[in-house]
Amino acid sequence: MNMLFPLLAVLIWSINAVVSKLSATAIDPAAISFYRWLLALIALTPFVLPGVIRHWGAIRANWWKLLVLGMLGMVLYQSLAYYAAHSVSALFMGIIVSLIPLLTILISIVLLRVAPTVGIAIGSLLSLAGLIWLVSAGNPAELLQHGIGKGELMMFAATAAYALYGVLTKRWAIALPNWQSLYVQIVFGVVLLLPNFLMAQDVALTSQNIPLVLFAGIPASIIAPYLWIHGVMRLGANTASIFMNLAPVFTAIIAVLFLHEHLHSYHLIGGGITLLGVILSQRLRTPLARKAKQTAECES
Repeated sequence: MNMLFPLLAVLIWSINAVVSKLSATAIDPAAISFYRWLLALIALTPFVLPGVIRHWGAIRANWWKLLVLGMLGMVLYQSLAYYAAHSVSALFMGIIVSLIPLLTILISIVLLRVAPTVGIAIGSLLSLAGLIWLVSAGNPAELLQHGIGKGELMMFAATAAYALYGVLTKRWAIALPNWQSLYVQIVFGVVLLLPNFLMAQDVALTSQNIPLVLFAGIPASIIAPYLWIHGVMRLGANTASIFMNLAPVFTAIIAVLFLHEHLHSYHLIGGGITLLGVILSQRLRTPLARKAKQTAECES
């Protein structure tokens, strides 16, 4: 039963990748980004605002950290994904998002002084190879000639922003309950998204895009985080993080069934290698320094 919490959270986030792709033809990226978090803010206010007021001292002391987290998690991560959806498939988006655990580990090495492991070294190389195969559609030589597309770069930047978000959340360990912290981040996110929203040409809500906004604003922004937080509490962060590896699988199935996207061999090969690299980085925890020391002793 406990496993259902992270499993359902990952499923909702996987559906949201498909929603992001659908939004590309239904609503301006600046509009859905703003409406999504405004809706989440309105829905959470009656339940969370009293706690925010009680913890106002801690919020005031850490406002700039909450601002940075809001910019990374609420503005850059999802906004870049909405823009990327104009030129990349939901399949691709799901596979790139699966890199978040690996990128989190790599950033943690720098910011949290986490010791590098054999799994991180091997996993990083494998994921890089898988990513090259995926982005080049199975033809790396083409990648050298034409480079990486704007959509691919934006999706990679989005995942890097969210990985940094996770690392900074752990490093700063702001003394606030999860929901109060999330609420203030959403407030900053809405404020930061407002200028781009006001400059957008068409921000109209229609019968076609309202369901997308509703899903992004409630299940993806409130229900999924609630399920994930409880999953982490019940299973532990390390166990819960394993479920993130199912995101590209769920996204692929949903994209093929509902968007009629075609699953090509380079998706399977590149995505599989990328996912294998992520899993190895999580599971092989032998310290790299000790391995290097043992090798040096054998050579001498």
